[in-house]
Amino acid sequence: MKILLLGASGLVGKNVLAQALAHPSVTSVVAPTRHPLASYPKLTNPVSDHLELLLSEGVSQGVDAVVCALGTTIGKAGSKEAFREVDYVLPLAFARSAHEHGAETFVLVSASVASVTSAMFYPRIKGEIERDIELVGFKSLTIVRPSLIGGERDEPRFREGIALRFMSIFAPILPKKLRVNPAPTIAAAILNAVTTARPGRHFRYAESMA
Repeated sequence: MKILLLGASGLVGKNVLAQALAHPSVTSVVAPTRHPLASYPKLTNPVSDHLELLLSEGVSQGVDAVVCALGTTIGKAGSKEAFREVDYVLPLAFARSAHEHGAETFVLVSASVASVTSAMFYPRIKGEIERDIELVGFKSLTIVRPSLIGGERDEPRFREGIALRFMSIFAPILPKKLRVNPAPTIAAAILNAVTTARPGRHFRYAESMA
């Protein structure tokens, strides 16, 4: 099985990459990034400051499944428009291209708050990408909706760090859907969805990854 992995340098993506490279059913991983990754025998790592340009070079051709773990914050992106480019435009462009070239399985890392009808920008964008990825027509689509993600990020997120500490302290009394989801656990759920590739649309909610 050949996997196209988007967002391989992020917290969830790094864990998906490590688990995929170790998985016997995965023959190769194509992971386009803006900065080079460490080399591995089963890894192909196209590098470009503009990931969308890699589509014309055939990066989505010949893959069996796509995992999209792309994601940023408005603060890091710099504007709502730049955030939408990462969390909506790029995932949809890669999804359409991969589907056109025969990929049948797609796994999208979304958010527990995703809602296309939300008045708030972040949840609405997450809801819109869920909706429009489904319209692409993959045989198997899994949408993963984690809560706060536990793990070491390359760049600190101050507010998220405070929330993670709070949720860790009160984890024993919090409902599962509000507990921290460890990045390796999310990655395992993603890889399971890829390798089983059950037909239809499926959701993995935060409470199943706590």
